[in-house]
Amino acid sequence: LVSDSGCSVLPELFWSSVDVWVNKPHVVNKRLCGATVAENEGLLPGDAQLSAEEWTFITGEGSPPLALLRNQPPWNSSVRTLVPKVNCYGTNSHKDLILKVTFLPFEEDSEGKVTFKTSNIYQIQLCRKGSEEWALELHVFTPDSWFSDGVAYAKLPWLSSNLLPKLMRWACEYTSSEFRSTLSLLPVDKYSLTYQQLKEKYKAMVKVWPEVTDPEKFVYEDVAIATYLLVLWAEERVENNLTARQSFVDLGCGNGLLVHILTNEGHPGKGLDVRRRRIWDMYGPQTLLEEKAITPSESFLFPDTDWLIGNHSDELTPWIPVIAARSSPSCRYFVLPCCFFDFYGKYQRRQCKKSQYREYIDFITEVSQASGFNTDEDCLRIPSTKRVCLVGKSRNYRLFEETEAERRRARYVLSRQPAPGVAVQRSDLGNDEDGRHGNSDIDSAWGAGFQPRDKVETVRNCATLPRDLVDSVVLQVAKRLLGMTEGDDRGARGVWNPGGSLSVSEVAGLLEQETLQQLKKECGGLQTLLKNSHQVFRVEGGRVYIRDWRDRQSSKAQDKRKFIDPGALKTRRCWFHSHHPQGCPLQVKHCTFAHGENDLRPSTRPLKKLKSASLE
Repeated sequence: LVSDSGCSVLPELFWSSVDVWVNKPHVVNKRLCGATVAENEGLLPGDAQLSAEEWTFITGEGSPPLALLRNQPPWNSSVRTLVPKVNCYGTNSHKDLILKVTFLPFEEDSEGKVTFKTSNIYQIQLCRKGSEEWALELHVFTPDSWFSDGVAYAKLPWLSSNLLPKLMRWACEYTSSEFRSTLSLLPVDKYSLTYQQLKEKYKAMVKVWPEVTDPEKFVYEDVAIATYLLVLWAEERVENNLTARQSFVDLGCGNGLLVHILTNEGHPGKGLDVRRRRIWDMYGPQTLLEEKAITPSESFLFPDTDWLIGNHSDELTPWIPVIAARSSPSCRYFVLPCCFFDFYGKYQRRQCKKSQYREYIDFITEVSQASGFNTDEDCLRIPSTKRVCLVGKSRNYRLFEETEAERRRARYVLSRQPAPGVAVQRSDLGNDEDGRHGNSDIDSAWGAGFQPRDKVETVRNCATLPRDLVDSVVLQVAKRLLGMTEGDDRGARGVWNPGGSLSVSEVAGLLEQETLQQLKKECGGLQTLLKNSHQVFRVEGGRVYIRDWRDRQSSKAQDKRKFIDPGALKTRRCWFHSHHPQGCPLQVKHCTFAHGENDLRPSTRPLKKLKSASLE
């Protein structure tokens, strides 16, 4: 018996708390991918595989004769099938029969033979401990014979020290989520199996990633998105009795990895993006990627394509349901919104009761419905805060209503114009009798006013600022920080002066307005410039300090940075050696920067090679 107590609102929220553990065990047990839960109406009391004592433990009643138990009507229960991240059980399924928050683990082989794991029967109880105090208690039928493998069968101490506190916290702090449950549209077991296969198949991409972005994040995120689409499409083929694999076009495909994976897995398709990436050359000729600016118009309809994809497609996101609807009556779409764009510019918030993200998802859902789609929402399992996707698989009107549906579509797009009389006119949209668009110049202008992104990516991280401007700001701020401690013991003769500290806003007050305006154009502005000057400053908690390379805090910060290649050592001058009144606090041999001209040496760090052979 293990208990955890101390919450007065538990009775009302106990069941919602337990429901999380039943339906989402992976939230606590990280070795699980998820679970599938099905109702089971055929549980007969007094099942021959369970003893009278075991049934007594389950029901909490005395021990009636088995014959009497078997004469009772069936009990309603549910069966939970656990889905491990890595299948270590072969063809056997590990399940829990759940009755009155009692868990009866059992195994089912490929032939349907069931074996109860009676040593691991446990029960979660809500018990009153006082007038307003409640406790969650874990009751185990036979704790001495408890079996654990750390996956389907958790350790008993883990249940008490990890699960119970989680249940208690959920019961005390329960708030309904703004979004759907993760992978709510897919069978979790199929997703888990497919993901493990793809992760193993494409893990080599991490080692040869030539982009400056984090390979771990982007590779495994695209593997997860590809997994989602592959399972979604496989379910669609079964549902509609299809044999041919669905075709696709990825609009704003970026690094192209999603296109590469989907193509390799047998789906014909291509990716379009305004800017070519270095990694495109690594995929080979079978992966079709085109460098092309995408403008919503008759030139960018895809009548022969089954699915349009928008994976973090930014300014194209609201247009994708419209383009899909106008491409053909059977064209579907998948979008994973990220940055907040309307049809003709940045999305403007309309209400503050919702989070900005929730409001934007609702906006894209509104666009989808206005475009004529029945819209499903789901949450992906990816390493990102923007995980909600929208799927349009079917239309909310009949085929012969296409003309009227197009008129509604056109009116909605026109209503999002920022000002009347700009680019798009009512007569331009939806005038064809069959609901399709012609090829006239007027007809092709339905995306007029849309601003595609620039072909050359604008760098706004202060890296392209004039060198003399950066040096001037660094020197001005450093002198002010050092001047704060010149008169005390820290700045005394013979003791290296580490300077004082200023808030970022106080630092801004030191600079001229013209300089601040120039920094404001950069992402992060002044704070980014200070952080970029890592050799000189430490920015922490909104305050700016002189970096002291002798102390443990600076060493710890350095440890978090990427390993410094030996070829990069002594390739830049030491700022402290040149500008600090007392020079660098480190000896020449211990400083990674050059102390003077004689200590400076050219970089010998090798260029990153594209190892395309590793992908074959």
